[in-house]
Amino acid sequence: MLSELPNDVLLNILERLETLDALRACIISKQMQKLPPMLSQIVIVLGNLELARKNSVVADVTNKILSKRSPQITIRKLKVKVFLTPNDCRSIGKSVGLAMATQKLDAAEFEIVTTKNSYYCKDADLLNFARQFNTFFADCPDAFSGLTRLELQNLRFGESDIPNILSTCKRLESLFFFECDAGIRSVLHVEHAELIELGITYGKFKTVKLDYLPKLQRMTYSWFLDENPLVLGFVPQLSKLSLSNTRLSDKTIMLSQLLANVHTVRELYLNFQSEKIWVQPECRRVLAPLLAELHTVNLDYLPEECDIAWTMFLLEAAPLLQELCIIVWDHKCGNESQKSYSEKTDVKWEPSSRNFKHKNLRKLTIYGFESDGNFMWYIRHVMEAAVNIKEVSLHDRKACKFCAERFPHMQVRPSTYRRSSEEKDSLRKKITEASGTMASPAVIHFRA
Repeated sequence: MLSELPNDVLLNILERLETLDALRACIISKQMQKLPPMLSQIVIVLGNLELARKNSVVADVTNKILSKRSPQITIRKLKVKVFLTPNDCRSIGKSVGLAMATQKLDAAEFEIVTTKNSYYCKDADLLNFARQFNTFFADCPDAFSGLTRLELQNLRFGESDIPNILSTCKRLESLFFFECDAGIRSVLHVEHAELIELGITYGKFKTVKLDYLPKLQRMTYSWFLDENPLVLGFVPQLSKLSLSNTRLSDKTIMLSQLLANVHTVRELYLNFQSEKIWVQPECRRVLAPLLAELHTVNLDYLPEECDIAWTMFLLEAAPLLQELCIIVWDHKCGNESQKSYSEKTDVKWEPSSRNFKHKNLRKLTIYGFESDGNFMWYIRHVMEAAVNIKEVSLHDRKACKFCAERFPHMQVRPSTYRRSSEEKDSLRKKITEASGTMASPAVIHFRA
């Protein structure tokens, strides 16, 4: 029955599958065996364990599919994940480069992973993997010049290598580095005319400077070192900024300095990795011009023993803020050594005005809610300020089964999250009455 469907319907079905699965499906009939060269999406992405066994198969299949295609059929998306092994990478690179020269290709993506997990990589491994990648890059310039997305991991480049990648990959729209750098405490300067999305996760950069990225909209940066981590230069379209840090010990970041040249951020995500609060609360007068477009704030992994009152400074400084989400959780898996890198101390904050009102906040979400003074005070004050709030969602502490399995000796504070309907109703009434607002208790939801 399946093989009797029209080709356009069959192709629509096959392109919803990973390409290797689609090829297996095409074996069932002679009619369907003619379809692989007609696919407009070629996505060959395997899990690392399966890829370790089939890396050469990925290279062979990629070569065969691209070599048998009609030049008249546009490839809307080509994505290949491959281990960084010289022969397989070179085979794929040559095939993709030839396809770019002879066929219509809208988007091409490489995800290149190393044969050793980052947790086990030493400095010598990072340097060796970078040499292997540079050889692949030099052998296949045609393939890289047409890429629109590139994901790399576990590479320690030379000083000129990353600028060389950026200048060669002229069509690049998305670039992601995981555990990559140009040497310990190196400074990375980023310039690219087309880049829309940039993600840098760990690595040993001292500073990343976004000098000239006129189309950049999304930036994600997770860093280790106690330095000035990020400098935002010419990024006039930046709308989503995600920052994460684990080991920052003494330095704090002032958003007024970080965003001095950027007034366009609509989504802000800050991850504290259950460690020290590394953002310095600032007054509304200083921050308001920089956060004028901010609509969504997510504050993740706030340490459980710290007061959350300081987060009100973001509400005061962002008049268009609509959603605020706070996750309070000491997640043990995020800290392999089971030790704190920094002292967890409360952040001091003073309200700019006791009569402060916010007209646009619609939703407040809190994970790790406890019915103690810290959270109750916070929710009452947010509801008192946010005169048009529509929903307050309160969740229990997030759970991770791996934490209990890996660290059975670690003590977890008992939860005071209310379970019964009577307790929840009582808390709703207590919060709304204390806040002195007209909001109905029905806007407060206790989520499972």
